[in-house]
Amino acid sequence: MSAEIRTLRPARDPAQGVTERVTTLDWERLSRDLDTHGNAVVEHLLAADECEALAGLYPEESRFRSRVVMGRHGFGRGEYQYFAYPLPEIVAALRTGLYRGLAPIANRWNAQMRIDTRYPPTHAEFLARCREAGQDRPTPLLLQYEAGDYNCLHQDLYGEHVFPLQVAILLSRPEADFTGGEFILTEQRPRMQSRPEVVPLSQGDAVIFAVHHRPVQGTRGVYRVNLRHGVSRVRSGHRHTLGVIFHDAK
Repeated sequence: MSAEIRTLRPARDPAQGVTERVTTLDWERLSRDLDTHGNAVVEHLLAADECEALAGLYPEESRFRSRVVMGRHGFGRGEYQYFAYPLPEIVAALRTGLYRGLAPIANRWNAQMRIDTRYPPTHAEFLARCREAGQDRPTPLLLQYEAGDYNCLHQDLYGEHVFPLQVAILLSRPEADFTGGEFILTEQRPRMQSRPEVVPLSQGDAVIFAVHHRPVQGTRGVYRVNLRHGVSRVRSGHRHTLGVIFHDAK
């Protein structure tokens, strides 16, 4: 044939790309880090264009079910919005894929802490459990900070059913889009002072961390430590974060 025939292929599904990335994560390493530190970092979980697209959703009110101004509730300064169902495809893919990898860790932790609750292998099954208890409002959220904003140390507990791990993904570029605004965790240990940890993140990096408590091996067996998380003061610019919480709210 004298003329070249080109076959047009459909654009790659962004959600499929995220699903493939999550499936190929080093879950053994992430499990070790969670056991040791109470958090684990996944570098470059999202690409720059995916981060920018998600952050760009913030002004689209129809995407969200509610908006919270932190200063009105004593939560800090800044604001966030909870997504409405249906979730953006990338957010839904992250929630489904990450849950699948985290459920075995959550079950192992509960066994070590002598907690009877066990989590089903799929997120759809866990959400069905939440709905039966009246927890049917989606909890993934976008957070927005400006200069002077911060997020007080807290726990994201929304009802009877709580999945013990969650994920935050930095959508902005440190030192380019904003300065300051470090992600912070604290562990309150029995009869000891609290242990702080700053988790450095780049754009697209995710931090997986314990929502409420986690098991720690001590000299007399396993004990629980209580965790809280927050964000330090943003010094300049704008900072956006995606929060992926696996249990829904009442």
